[in-house]
Amino acid sequence: MNFTGKVALVTGCKQGIGYEIALSLAENGADVVLNDVGISEEDEIFKKISNLGRKATCASADISNEDQVNQLFDKVKTEFGKLDILVNNAGITRDAISSKMTLDQWNKVIAVNLTGTFLCSKAAVKLMEVPGEGAIINFSSLAGVKGNIGQANYSASKAAVIGLTKTLSLEYARKNVRVNAIAPGVIATPMTETIPDNVKQNMISRIPLQRMGTPRDVANVVLFLASPESAYVTGQLIHVNGGLY
Repeated sequence: MNFTGKVALVTGCKQGIGYEIALSLAENGADVVLNDVGISEEDEIFKKISNLGRKATCASADISNEDQVNQLFDKVKTEFGKLDILVNNAGITRDAISSKMTLDQWNKVIAVNLTGTFLCSKAAVKLMEVPGEGAIINFSSLAGVKGNIGQANYSASKAAVIGLTKTLSLEYARKNVRVNAIAPGVIATPMTETIPDNVKQNMISRIPLQRMGTPRDVANVVLFLASPESAYVTGQLIHVNGGLY
């Protein structure tokens, strides 16, 4: 796919799925605005994209903070004048059984995973009016459609992202901005590397394709949803889980 001349913003891209998405977009010609808390030109993802000959811009911001989100998109406007692709990948977990989950644990996850997606999408659509089209890809999760023990906050936030995606797809269609969501299953990332081997093998045994997904598996779906090849696709939730759900 060719994204030459396109500007993409990827949130939460210092590692894992976000890292691979940002790199994949750059490999296919896009200039990329890299967002994460504390991200800088010393981070590997910035260096890799720069070495590809693409423009990479670091924009540290807490996406749950409206003022910081506005500053982030002001930077995009100043440096590029437009935005073609937004990938709302940033997310956090604060796991606990619901009876023991604190309100702070609940609020922090909702603030980043749901409110952050809302704030970034709201700001992005204004810049997408410049090229007259755009693609927003939000991140839900398998936990958002089937639930997960110890993740009431995370599951609720990711379920809400699905509803948000469907609503924004209706509202933004008249602006020629498509909004879709991806729900990854068990993906091999730095987060899953800490899972004990016996637990990991048990998880894999329940996946029909008999393997964990890779960040590139997810990034490939992002490329499709961001490209003209999906020009008639909006308001959809795409599962990337090896058949697990």
